[in-house]
Amino acid sequence: MSTFLADGPAAAPAGSGLRSIPGNRGLPWIGETFESMHHPMEWATRRYENFGPVSWTTSFGITTVSMLGPDAFDTVMMNRDKHFASGPFWNFLIGPFFHRGLMLLDFDEHLFHKRIMQQAFTKTRLTSYLDAMNPTIDAAMDQWSEGDLRAFPAIKQMTLDVATRTFMGAALGGDSDRVNRAFIDCVRAGTAYVRFRVPGLRWSRGLTGRRVLEDMLRKEIPAKRAGNGDDLFSALCHAKSEDGHSFSDDDVVNHMIFLLMAAHDTTTITMSMMMFYLAKHPEWQAKCRAESLALGKSSLDYDDLDNLVSLDLVMKESLRLVPPVGSIPRATVADTEVMGYFIPAGTFVSVMPDFTHHMPQYWNEPRKFDPERFSAERREDKVHKHAWVPFGAGAHKCIGQHFGGMQVKAVMHKMLQNFEWSIEPGYRLRLDHTSLPRPKDGLHVCLHRRS
Repeated sequence: MSTFLADGPAAAPAGSGLRSIPGNRGLPWIGETFESMHHPMEWATRRYENFGPVSWTTSFGITTVSMLGPDAFDTVMMNRDKHFASGPFWNFLIGPFFHRGLMLLDFDEHLFHKRIMQQAFTKTRLTSYLDAMNPTIDAAMDQWSEGDLRAFPAIKQMTLDVATRTFMGAALGGDSDRVNRAFIDCVRAGTAYVRFRVPGLRWSRGLTGRRVLEDMLRKEIPAKRAGNGDDLFSALCHAKSEDGHSFSDDDVVNHMIFLLMAAHDTTTITMSMMMFYLAKHPEWQAKCRAESLALGKSSLDYDDLDNLVSLDLVMKESLRLVPPVGSIPRATVADTEVMGYFIPAGTFVSVMPDFTHHMPQYWNEPRKFDPERFSAERREDKVHKHAWVPFGAGAHKCIGQHFGGMQVKAVMHKMLQNFEWSIEPGYRLRLDHTSLPRPKDGLHVCLHRRS
């Protein structure tokens, strides 16, 4: 585990030809916790200007090495020498709440679990999930009223309903608010300042939320194992490896909690940002709507997904500007090097897709909303193989990438057909980066139902 040292990680060994990591620890004990958590882009930009792509600091009482830019990202995430592990740092942050989720496993164990889980994300499975989610989306949008809409909580409720219906095969009903609260508490507990149980504080609320989710899922397992449903929960209960191994009840619960969180939190952020940018740029809203209307169907089929070209460009640009996971942690399991710097074993490191997505070396006017940068004629994302990395890379690249994109397009397709929306002139989006990025005011839009 990374340790709190006044002078940062150990110096490079004499004669190694490697450099020692530059950096500073910030304020005593607090380090740079507040700056890195609440103003991550400003903090990362300053560090890059002062120290370059690799530097150390302290936060949450531990030393962390920041890896900024696509070259450092390549070394850490592709992990060709297997010197970086995902589990140790994620366990420090969210281990008690997302125990043994796929993201917290490493090497052979991770590969074993991932191969079994991939059976739940085949094209056949994705097609069945899409068929199941469309009626849930319709039902949610029927509840939306014209006028002021707090888009983020409205979309979050919808995506939770979609995720539970699709993944579990049934709606939550009266438990919906309780389960949504449990997920929020688990996610936000990862950035708690007090990291032990104190009633009423984040860490304690996260532990309670985890228990709520475990109890909900565990009582359903016997029926899922006995049945033959086509929901993801059933798929995990019946999936087997090539040599006949299957998931234990604990495995199923752990993977379901993590997947349910990822399936509704990250897509909520993506769709909220798309809704904001389409309100701010009505010409793109009109372009996306025209493509949806041209399909001539209220709900998407799986084969329609590639036909919404403009919506795909908007989704990619929104993921560039506000990636749902702006920073990805790792830990070294052996002495290694990144870009000529010596990184000792046991060091916590983090890479930052959000910073890479805004580097002017790779993106033209990086703070500007410009979906055409992803068009076939420009493809700015191809200037470096890791210039655009909202889903990570390497062995731990998001297993639900295609499910997430499908869900986003299914929801936005219906939204574009049923509504037009705008924001007040001069409206400024303010994001809370305490855990995952979310609009501080819930994102107010003016909604108008199309006839």
